[in-house]
Amino acid sequence: MTVLVLVAAVLALLLGGAGAASAHAGLSGSDPADGSVLKTEPQHVTLTFTESVSFSDDSLRVLSPANERVNPRPAQHADGKENTARVELSGKLPQGTYTVAWRVVSADGHPISGAFVFSIGRPSETAAVVATDSPDDTAVGRLYGVLRHVAYSGLALLVGAATFVLVCWPTAGATRPVRRLLTVGWVALTASTVALLLLRGPYESAGSVTSAFDLGQLGRAVTTRSGGALMARLVLLAVIAVLLRRWARRFDGADDGARPPEPGSRDRQVGALLAVALAVTWAFAEHAAAGIQVVLAMPVAVLHLLAMGVWLGGLITLLLLLRRRGPADQGVPASAIARFSRMAFRAVTVLVGTGVYQSWRQVGSWEALSSTSYGRTLVVKVAVVVLVLWVASYSRRWTARLVHEASPAKAVRVRAAERARVAQTVGAPPAPARQDHDTAPDAPAGDGPDEKAAPPASDADTYRRGLRRMVTVEAVLGVVVLVITTVLTGTQPSRAAGEKAAAASVADSGVKVLTVPFDMGTANHQGTVQITLSPGRVGENTVEAVVFTADGGLASVPELRVTLTQEELGIGPLDAKLKNQKGYWAAYDLRLPMPGEWTVNVTIRTTDIDQVTVRETVRITSVPR
Repeated sequence: MTVLVLVAAVLALLLGGAGAASAHAGLSGSDPADGSVLKTEPQHVTLTFTESVSFSDDSLRVLSPANERVNPRPAQHADGKENTARVELSGKLPQGTYTVAWRVVSADGHPISGAFVFSIGRPSETAAVVATDSPDDTAVGRLYGVLRHVAYSGLALLVGAATFVLVCWPTAGATRPVRRLLTVGWVALTASTVALLLLRGPYESAGSVTSAFDLGQLGRAVTTRSGGALMARLVLLAVIAVLLRRWARRFDGADDGARPPEPGSRDRQVGALLAVALAVTWAFAEHAAAGIQVVLAMPVAVLHLLAMGVWLGGLITLLLLLRRRGPADQGVPASAIARFSRMAFRAVTVLVGTGVYQSWRQVGSWEALSSTSYGRTLVVKVAVVVLVLWVASYSRRWTARLVHEASPAKAVRVRAAERARVAQTVGAPPAPARQDHDTAPDAPAGDGPDEKAAPPASDADTYRRGLRRMVTVEAVLGVVVLVITTVLTGTQPSRAAGEKAAAASVADSGVKVLTVPFDMGTANHQGTVQITLSPGRVGENTVEAVVFTADGGLASVPELRVTLTQEELGIGPLDAKLKNQKGYWAAYDLRLPMPGEWTVNVTIRTTDIDQVTVRETVRITSVPR
């Protein structure tokens, strides 16, 4: 019944709470920008992300208005920057609206996708159609998410049961429940890892479930960070299978009455090393591998996973042993329960400590706890953990009573009380020895009105039943914590979401556009120069200038110069060094050192001998923090 309850809880949480996962990285900018209208066709399209990304040959597609692909070669990193993706375009492109569809994999192993448009000459209708669903809102994505839950569960069972045997009660390795638990944990983790490896290619490329058996796609998946971690996990599981089989033979050899072998220090060291290695395969390809403080986040994530396995897997192991039906001498010793209680307390302490650090690293602010999906899910997890700690306090109380009942001092006091139950008459000769064996038996000890009975032998069973109930509740809540943790690993961290929003805010609202009229040198002819300064903040900026005639058409001028001066601080003039881009003038590396009011001087040479200078002011802001 306990196993059925646990399985039902897992399935209910999987079906009810496994929503679409978001990724760590986000698109922070593109060139050309989304919705921009260019006068001439660009040579390439470049995307910039908040974190490093990887991609396949078909990750970035540029589609013409007629839905024809115009990037003949696959994407590459721009200038060696791992957070960029760039594709070259065909030579001559017709006017109209182009669609850029992209799908890349962030450093934490989650795919992200999107699309935007830009136009050449003028906007037009387009026949290009791209998917707008979430990367995980597919059959492969949903199956991949369920398998991640299974993998975490297998890790918890395998690590927890093995730790219980190696640290708390070595004899438990010879019992059927523990052997089954180790087998179930190993099989669940191995099967889910194989399935995750097969689905890795379709998961990254939005393929179908049947494409999981494409050897070419599988070969590409193995070379990625996540695929390499899954391969390493399979190798470790093969080694663990050999060791488990060897240990099973050692226990089988002790079934004839010999005492089961005690694990030595070497066995514990090998077990700890394999557990750490398994946890590293998760940390290497999850949130810990991206973001800030990666060097510290990786070992913290490993400790968090191991503590989770020791606590939750050990709880389930203890629960199955407590519910086992058999002779009294096969019950779990009170000393083993006490050792697990101490070990579980340390594991929960590590869980809380590492969880606090991970929460700070991924959330970033108090406001994000209520304003982001990651923060709200984390609040639910914290609430469940607090409930677990409250239930665990009762488990520790029952454990203390059970250990006290089984202590040697307690046994000595009980035996002394049994010897003291012989009645003696004060000041009178001793009673004669009992001669008649046919008389009625004495009343049970402790039944007299003035005698205090010693604790009955059933007290230990009462304590065990109370402990079993509390451990059951604690194990169910632990499964809930495990499911929420798995959901968090597939949800975009709040800090990353904030960085993405800040980047989008800079790209959307930080651009400064100045429109300055000027005299074109002929009667009643007024031209206009449009200056675009992006992002319009301290640091490196892009400057673009377009000259229009009086009727709104493009004007070709032999020379255009833009300088900026900060008159209050005496900085400048800083020459933007514009270059003619065949239809507009541009510079991409103008660096502005200070915020404040800047004067923009624009010199337009309209003929070989005529030129005019106009000016305008622009406010440069500081970089947001």
